[in-house]
Formats: sequence, structure tokens, C-alpha cells
Amino acid sequence: MRRSVESRFLAIIAIAVGILVIPLLALFLALSSERAAKELNDRVEILLDANAQALAKPLWDFDLESAEQITAAIASDEAITKVRVRDVSGGINVSMPPMPPWPKGGIQSRYRPIIYKTLDGPKTVGTITVYYHRLGIFSALREAEGVFIGIFIVAILAMVGAAILGNRIMIAKPLLKLTAAIEATRRLGSRHHVDWNSNDEMGRLAQSFNAMQTQLEQEERELKIAHRRATDIYNLTPAMLFSIDESDRITGVSDYWLLATGYARDEVVGRHFADLVDAQVRDEYLVHREEPSDRKVVECTTKFVCKDGRVMDVLIVESGKAARDGETGLSLSVMTDVTELKRSEARVRRQAVTDHLTGLLNRQGFESALDEEIRETDARHGELACIFVDLDRFKWINDNLGHQAGDTVLRRLVELMGQQLPPAAIAARIGGDEFAILLRSDNAEADALALAHRLCGMLEEPLLVSGSTVRLSASIGVALYPRHAHNAAELLQKSDMAMYTKKRDGKNGALLYDPLFQDTTRQRAEIEQDIEEALRSDWFEAYFQPIIDLGDGHVTGYEALMRLNHPLKGLLPPCDIIRIAEETGAIGRIGNRVFEKALANLVALTRASGDDRAYLAVNFSPLQLEPALPMLLTALTARHGIDPQRLVIEITEATLLHDNPQIRMVLDEFSRIGCRIALDDFGTGYSSLSYLSRFPVDIVKIDQSFIRSLASGEAELRNKSRMLVEGITAISHKMECSVTAEGVETTEQRDLLREFGVDCGQGYLFARPQPVEQLIAAYDIKRKVTSVA
Repeated sequence: MRRSVESRFLAIIAIAVGILVIPLLALFLALSSERAAKELNDRVEILLDANAQALAKPLWDFDLESAEQITAAIASDEAITKVRVRDVSGGINVSMPPMPPWPKGGIQSRYRPIIYKTLDGPKTVGTITVYYHRLGIFSALREAEGVFIGIFIVAILAMVGAAILGNRIMIAKPLLKLTAAIEATRRLGSRHHVDWNSNDEMGRLAQSFNAMQTQLEQEERELKIAHRRATDIYNLTPAMLFSIDESDRITGVSDYWLLATGYARDEVVGRHFADLVDAQVRDEYLVHREEPSDRKVVECTTKFVCKDGRVMDVLIVESGKAARDGETGLSLSVMTDVTELKRSEARVRRQAVTDHLTGLLNRQGFESALDEEIRETDARHGELACIFVDLDRFKWINDNLGHQAGDTVLRRLVELMGQQLPPAAIAARIGGDEFAILLRSDNAEADALALAHRLCGMLEEPLLVSGSTVRLSASIGVALYPRHAHNAAELLQKSDMAMYTKKRDGKNGALLYDPLFQDTTRQRAEIEQDIEEALRSDWFEAYFQPIIDLGDGHVTGYEALMRLNHPLKGLLPPCDIIRIAEETGAIGRIGNRVFEKALANLVALTRASGDDRAYLAVNFSPLQLEPALPMLLTALTARHGIDPQRLVIEITEATLLHDNPQIRMVLDEFSRIGCRIALDDFGTGYSSLSYLSRFPVDIVKIDQSFIRSLASGEAELRNKSRMLVEGITAISHKMECSVTAEGVETTEQRDLLREFGVDCGQGYLFARPQPVEQLIAAYDIKRKVTSVA
């Protein structure tokens, strides 16, 4: 330690001398040499100038003796090494001394021409060259300067010696004592103090070290107390605590752990914990242990074998610190008995995937089963059928018989379905009245369709529920994996698509998925998109079709018809738009938009024609017949200044077929505020005539299918249609209802209807549905022609 500190101190002094003293000394010597060299050069110049004049006369007179005497006088100067004098002719050549000693520092020379002034002017008669030694660094010093340098060097050496001595006394000695105390503490384990007192930094260092030793002694005592306390807490904590090393060996267990497992401490300490894990899950536990994890707390669930052979489901939460940089790794684990929790979770899991009403799988359970069946199908390279079942008219049972009766029907249906299902089939209830069945077999298509037809046949028998007989049917869609779909979601979607297609085409039956269904679905999605964009961009319009009095031919009213005028596609078919809007729920927004435009068009048309008696017939979907509709109608007619008696509300027989008290209430409210009710498409329902007495109907509109058959080429069809139209007209008039014929396209049809007593007609014979602007333009032309006439 001493040599290390002292050598570093000497190195610092050497560096300081090298940086500060040596450059100063070198600078001093350089300046002295420069001064001495300048003095020598000046002295040589003076000798040359003086003796060049003295040698001019002898050289002119060829006086060799005088030239030698002058040259010898110059060479006698102590600073001159050699002198050479020559005349221009070469006759005189004096060099003194002949062989001078050569100085170690080298020589330098000076040259002068010798000029003699004659009567003819100055003439060069020879040259003189003086050689003198070059001064060295120390040879240029004067005596006083040498003494000064000596004194300076002695002072520097004295300072260095004093610094070394001070370092040894003031620094090295206390450091040696400090080192000795540290070594004693390391070897003996007790805290030794440093015996050193001074008022400098070393004294403060010794005091700080002694204070640190005292504090460490106190902390060691507290640490021992804390360790004993931690050990007591470890053993007294009512939790199964244990510790393992990096090799999975048990290094310690708490008393509670021993009490809960039945082992003794010496039986488990040193054993691999995996040896105490149930053999069935041991490999899984080892894999989990070997998985790398960046988390400070690691959890795993496994099965632990107690000493008495009892197996516990345990949750192990391990918190540890890996060994690094020479430190020992730490580990503390808490083992919790979760056997009862696992049983509860299993019950909850079963309930989570089971439909509580029917006992079948619910949608979540079905999706899990579907994924598993697909994996099994891929492994066996077979086919999997997904049968999607939707009950027809089930909503009617809930609405009319109550939800309890509906639940009874579902339970009874599941019982019957269970008798038809093969043993390997998986059934689930995935919605209110929707079921799905998975069937994996070598001939999946035939087996699935056969099962679907059996299910449809099963529902042919009526069910007795709460004293009432109910009839059900089912719309069933079948899709196959991997023929029709490539994943679980797509398979369920394709079977649902097939079911929906069957329901739309007439219900009560089964249908295998066909890729063409997707085109229909794509078209439907496109129409849905067009509907939403039309509502945002206000593309819906109210076209008017005139209704003509067949007696005198004047216009008695207009039927408002919805049209979607797409900026790129033009007019879109209204039937598809209405059907899809009713299914998506957009029919209400469309109806309100078109109804308000129809009222505005009626105001404009009344202003153009001057006819304020013509009525406006408006169609409403059953979904629009809500209690708030009459109030909305009253507010809109008041806003546009239209008498409610000019409005005719057209409803279809399908609307009345529901026999819904709410619909009856809404129709009565329409009649109360003065609106008339028209029964549209009359004759196409099951009990058309009964509606005339049960509902407040004012106008009967005969369906165009009967009108079209009046002039049919088949005599029997023609005669029956004429009798039906004539009979409907007579009965309607007896019920004080006026009659309007729809779809009149020929004069023959018009004449027959007039003969039967039909009041009004509408159809292409009179006018097509058209924008109100065209009707206004026609009235303007008619008025101009009348004024000209």
C-alpha cells in the first residue's frame, strides 16, 4: 500500500517538474545562448570592418609582410579560430593558424571584400574570411547565470524531498493504520478502529471510518435480530411456505407446510420438489419450471402428493432472485390448497358453457366444441357438418302464450331432438330459438341432410303447451367443413347463411349451402350500404302515382311510393329495399323521411293543380305501427297545413294477420284524427273478408293479380277472376267501403272494372309512378292549353 501511494506521489511530482521546471530552464538556456551568439557575431563584424581597411594598402602594394602581421593580430583574438586573406590575383594567400583545432560545437564563418580607394575610385583588391567557433547551450552561460541555475536545481530537489517526507508522515502512515484495521476486521470478524488523531483530512477519514465501524456493529446486531424474527415469522405464518434452490431442491419449509402435508422437515429438505408432485402432471410441472420468465413472481398450478397419499390441487406462487455476480440466489414460494376452488371452477365452467334452460351447450360451449371437432376432422381427413336450426313462428308463441310457454316448448323440442341425434352429434342452443348441431362422419352431407329432414318431420306433430296446441316448423341450413368453409367462424356463418336463405324462400325445410348464396349475401350487404348512404345523403324520394275515378276519369288521389334514386345506379328496386330495411330496422327512418317528403310534395301539387280534395295514400310497414305514429302524423300534417282527412293509411292483410292489440289501437287512433284506412292487396290473405268487420277499413284495394286475370286467355281463370272482383266490390260496398283496383294496364280491364262498379283504379294505363315535378309540369301544360283555348 505504501509503495503504491508513494510511487503515485513521486509520479505526480515528476510530472509537475517535467511540466513546469524543465520548460522554464530550457527557456532560460535558450535566451542565454541567443544573447551570447549575438554578442559574438557583433564582435566578429567589428573585427572584419576594422581589419578589412587595414589590409587594403598592403594588398594594393603587394606588401606580404604587413598583410601577415595584420592577419596574425586578428587570429590572436580568443573568439577567432582561423583567418584567411587573399588578393584578387592570388599572389598573396595568408591563412593563420595553418592547422587550427576544430571545436566540438562546429564553426561558422564571416566574409568581407577588401576595397582600396585609388585615384580612379574604389577597387576590390582581395578578401578576408574569419572562422569562429559555434557557441553551445552551456558554453554561452556566464558565471552568474551558472550559479543561479545551480541554486534553482538545489531548491527544487529540496522541495521534492520535503514533499516525499510529508507524504510518508501525513498520508502513508495513517493509511497503513487504516489498512491494518480493515485487515483485522476481515480476518477476525470483529470491528476494529483506527488509532489516529489529527485536524486534517486524514483525521476526518479516521473519524468517519471509526463511526462507520460503530454503525456497522449496530446494524449487524439488528440484522441478527431481524433474521431470528424472520425465521420465527416464516415458521409461524399460517401459510405453506417453502424455499427451493436453482436445482429444484427444497432448502427450507415452514412449520405450517409440514403440518398441512404431513411430512417431517428432514424428510423433505434436500429432496427435489418435483418428486412430491403427482406423477400424472410431473412432466408438465417440470416443463413449466424450465420455461424462461422475466417476471419476478411466477405462478403455477399442480397436484401435490401429501405423505398420507392424499392429492391436493395447489397454487404455487414463487418469488425469487436469480444468482448473479457471485450472489446467492433467493427463492420463497407460497403453496395454497385450491382443491375446493378447482371444483368450484369446474362447476362454473360447466355452467358457463351450458344453456340453463335446455341443458345443451350454449354459444360459448359450442364454439369451443366446434374448434375441437375441426381439429379432429383435420386429423382424420374427414368432413364435419354444421346444421343450423331456426324455429319458425316461435316469436308468436312467446307473444301470445307467454315466455313460460315458450320455455316449455324449447325443453320439449330438445327432448324430441335428442331422440333423433346420432350418439356422436353435438347439439347447442346458440340463440333464443336457434340451435346448432355438429355431425362428423364419413358421409357428412347425406347424414346431415337426413338428420335435418328428420328434425323437420319431428315438428309436423303439434305440441300441447299450457292447454293450447301449437305448431312449429324449422328452417335448417347445412354447411360442410372443409368443403364450404376453412375455419370455425366461416362454417357457422355458411350454415347460418343457408338457413336464412331457406327461411326467406318459404321456411320449413333444409337447405345445403351453395356458393351462390354468398352472391345474395353480398347483394344484400350492398343494398344495406346503399340504404345507410341514402339516409345520410338524402337520396330517398316520394314518387306519386295518380288514382283515377273510373266514372269520370278525374284524379281522386295519389299513392306515395318510396324510391331510392342512387346517383350512380339510378332508381333501385323498392321491393328489395323495403324487405331488407324491415329486417335491419331501418324501415322506420326511411318511412318517416319519405312520408315527410310526400306531404311536402302534396302541398306543392295542390298549389299547382288547385285541387285541395285529392287525398294522399301512404303505405306503412307493420314495424312502423307504433303508438307514437299517430302523434307524429298529426304534427307533420299541422306543420304542412294539410287536413288529416286527405290522408289514407294503407296497410296489408299481413299486418292485420298478427292480430296485435297495439296495431288495432294505432288504427283506431288514425280513424279518430280523421285519416282513412285502406286495406292493400285485398284477397291475398287467409281471412280477408273478416278484416272488413273487425277493423276500421274505409277503402278496399283489390290485388293486381285478380285485375291481371280479368282478361286472361284461360276461360276458367278469367271467369273466376271476374266473379271474385265483382263479389269483392259488392261486399265492400255493402260494408260502406269504396273499392280501388290496382294494376290496371288495359282499356279492357278498365271497362270491366267500371261495369262491376269499381270506384277507382290505378295502374300504367293511367300513369306510372313519377316524381312530383313531372305531375306539376303536366298541370302547367294543361293550364296553358286551357287558357289558349
